[in-house]
This record gives sequence, C-alpha cells and structure tokens, in this order.
Amino acid sequence: MKFIVSSTYLLKQLQVLGGVINSSNTLPILDNFLFELQQRKLIVSASDLETTMSAELEVESDNEGTIAVPARLLLDTLKTFPEQPLTFVVEDNHTVEISSNYGKYALAYADGAEFPKAVELGSPSSTTIMGDILATAITKTIFAAGNDDLRPVMSGVFFQFSSEHLTFVATDAHKLVKYRRNDVKASEVAEFIMPKKPLNLLKGILSGSEEQVKVEYNDSNAKFSFSNIELICRLIDGKYPNYEAVIPKENPNKLTIARNHFLSSVRRVSIFSNRTTHQIRLRIAGAELNISAEDIDYSNKAEERLTCAYQGDDMQIGFNSRFLVEMLGNLSSEEVALELSLPNRAGILTPVDGLDEGEEVTMLVMPVMLNN
Repeated sequence: MKFIVSSTYLLKQLQVLGGVINSSNTLPILDNFLFELQQRKLIVSASDLETTMSAELEVESDNEGTIAVPARLLLDTLKTFPEQPLTFVVEDNHTVEISSNYGKYALAYADGAEFPKAVELGSPSSTTIMGDILATAITKTIFAAGNDDLRPVMSGVFFQFSSEHLTFVATDAHKLVKYRRNDVKASEVAEFIMPKKPLNLLKGILSGSEEQVKVEYNDSNAKFSFSNIELICRLIDGKYPNYEAVIPKENPNKLTIARNHFLSSVRRVSIFSNRTTHQIRLRIAGAELNISAEDIDYSNKAEERLTCAYQGDDMQIGFNSRFLVEMLGNLSSEEVALELSLPNRAGILTPVDGLDEGEEVTMLVMPVMLNN
C-alpha cells in the first residue's frame, strides 16, 4: 500500500477529524485515524464510538488497503512540515514509512479491521440546509444546553423540522433559547436531540460556509454530509420537555434598551454580586432602568442607571447575572427587548434588529427570588 499526498492538505483534513478523538479512550484503537485507500481516493476516519467523522481525500496511488495510524503522532509530525509532497508506504514490519524532503519517519500502525465500523442509517429521512445557517443555529443555542448527566435530554440541542420551518431549542431549566428559520423547510415532520460534541465540531467546520449540508436521520442516529466530509452520531435518547409550555404568552411589561450598554452594565455590577447566587436586581420605572447588586458578606455593592424605553408597570425583578451576560453576549443586535409579566415569571429576551430574513430568536431567562 503506497500513496502520495500534500502535507498541508493532509494536515488540514486531519485537524478537522482530530476533534472527534477523546483524550483518553477505553479502546486503544480509537487513538488512531483509519486510512482506507481506494486507488486515487483516501478515506480517513476518526471515532469515539458515539460520533464518527470521515473525510475523502484525493491522493496519488493505484493501490488499495486499510490501516489505523496513531493520530497524535501523525498530527504532531505533520504540523512541523512546510508544504511538500509526502509519500506513505506500508512496510512488512507493521510500520508505515513517511518520506519527506527532509528524511524518513516510521510509525507503527494497527490493523484497520479492528476499527469500529460507522453505523449505516437504514431508510433515513433527510433535509438540506445551508452550512452557515446550521452553524448559526448551533452557535445561538448550544450555550444554553445543560450539563446535567441525570437529565441527558437537556444536555443536547433539540432539532424540530416541519414543512413550515426548522426550529432549534436548548435549555438547562434556568435559561432557554429557541432559534427558528422560516426560510428553511423540511419535507416531513421530525424531532431529535443532538449531543453537544458533534454540534461543536459542525459549528467549527461550517461557520461561514455557503455549501449545502444534507442531514439524514432516523430514531437513533443522524448523519451530516457536505463537500468531502461525513459525520455520523448517535442521538440522545428520550423525550424533550414541552418547551412551549414554559414560554409565558402574556407579557405586558416591555423594556427596550441598547444591548451593549445593558451588557456592559450587567457585567460591571455583577462583579459586586454574591459569589454563589450572582444575583442582580433590575428596577424599572418610567424611562429608567436601575441595575444593582450586593454581597452582604463582604459589604460590596454596586448600582447603575440606564435610560431605556419602557411600557408597563414599575417593577423589580432579580436574575442570575451569568445567564443574562451569556444571552446578551450571544446576540448581535444593536437593541434588545426584555418582556416581563411578574417578578416570579420568566423574562423573554429578543433582538430588536440585526436578524436575517426568516430568522427568529427567543431567549428565556428564569428569575431568582429577591431577598428584600
């Protein structure tokens, strides 16, 4: 088995796939890249059993064969080369020899047959979505997903496809984000929960991408195919909570404010808040928003005043500042609207401007009890 490939081209593809490999694996074979050579086509795969990603590379060769190559060793070696052709030759003594302009390097390889096979999706449903739209949907929601192992369904992002729109939802029971695209549709109704790791990988690869991504899915797995890459992952099993039920419908009090000023103010004031609760207090009256925080244990306190547009009754409400900072930081609009009903009901944060055609973002943050 022998092939020739450009060093930078190979490195670029392997760095993308390397994100799949865990730092510590129970199966030693998973520390490797699987190389499957089919003459001028080299398919490289990486897996952690839950997620498998493969890339198809063009190489010079007329051989066929399958080997598993140590990922860390290969990546560390490739990073040191300037652009040049590399020749890979599989020797009889169970090593693969790489020849560069500088010299030769031998790596012990493992039997490719030991590498776990990727799942085949039997008769899946499918839809197509532009790469950048998918990356944006992931970015806008993934930060709100939970980390609780006891509630695995909340540790992923809920994909909801219909013939009218695509909806992506994430929540950890304290905050919730619903991102909807009315300009992208699926041929049939489908719902599934995607784990975070493959989503983070997709987000990194697809950001700014103009190409179409084919999404195929059944009850247990999902597959994303685009350009030369395929990613297959196991879905999170379980029923997603009814998120529509927790979004309050009647919110008579509406505050509109410049996002950057609000975010900076919350960041500053929260430095003086209690270190366990991160509680800040919002007092809204007329056209003035008063943001304050206090840490009684250390006698630290801070208060700021901002002007805003407000329709509704004067009110006071408490929030965990970390959730507000995360949400405001995740939006890119100039102005945001905060809709409230009562001090013990969730607040709804939405961008006022800066959205694409057909794009909707709804963020929900649960209040905290104020100790007056």
